[in-house]
Amino acid sequence: MEIIISAIGQGMLWAPLGIGLFLTFRILNFPDMTVEGTFPLGAAVAVTMIGNGISPFIATVAGALTGAAAGLVTGLLYTKGKVPILLAGILTMTAIYSINLRIMGQANRSLLNLPTLFSAKLLTNLPNGFPVILVGTVIITVIVILTALFLKTELGQAFIATGDNVDMSRSLGINTDNMTILGLMVANALIGLGGALVAQNNGFADVNMGIGTIVVALASIIIGEVIFSGQMSLTDRLITVVFGSIIYRFVLVVVLAIGFSADDLKLVSAVILGLALMLPNFGKQLSMKYKERH
Repeated sequence: MEIIISAIGQGMLWAPLGIGLFLTFRILNFPDMTVEGTFPLGAAVAVTMIGNGISPFIATVAGALTGAAAGLVTGLLYTKGKVPILLAGILTMTAIYSINLRIMGQANRSLLNLPTLFSAKLLTNLPNGFPVILVGTVIITVIVILTALFLKTELGQAFIATGDNVDMSRSLGINTDNMTILGLMVANALIGLGGALVAQNNGFADVNMGIGTIVVALASIIIGEVIFSGQMSLTDRLITVVFGSIIYRFVLVVVLAIGFSADDLKLVSAVILGLALMLPNFGKQLSMKYKERH
């Protein structure tokens, strides 16, 4: 039972990462590599601020804001500096590594015996694992609601149109550069928030904790889309990312229970994502062959 509770809690905390990448990868059609730098950046900022006696809530918000700043840098490199999409993200990600070392003053920093969002007095009487689920549920609910409301606004529709067709959007008078920058800032703010939450739950921040995070985020998106296929609204698709994140964590729990080492999780994550990406194509091929025979 504790393993199930842990998987749900972890899924909730990693869900902001999936939603952030969903905004850039699916809606904006921007393969943003900044993710692997923004995630540990949010963690480094939050842990360092908490270590200096600042409120965990303020530290978490700061982690999100620094993530937005990273997205701004990538957006400016791409829109104003005319740096190719992938390279813009890689440049920012590489620079953030050194920034994280500067922020923490070392490669990793612990939160041992320090307060976190999950150790608040209101949560002390809850059973083990439930504080993470409660905090994660509140945060992800707010994120989904605000994101869905934003996407329904005129600004949000301009953002969606930019991802659908840049040339058409420009012809309609939409400033596509601003939309791209806005999308990257919002997405990386969510990713920085996810880093701050995961670091507080794990009890430490590490400069290398961002390695492979883009695979985790993509797995959440793809698994959600594969399992909950069909016609869905954007709000529904945001919710499927959350469920995809939780399901992905359950899969990892099963993998560990089978006997795999924790060192194999990155490999397993890549395999899971690869299978999730291939399944829809296999399904279409089988469906076509079945129709041809009948």
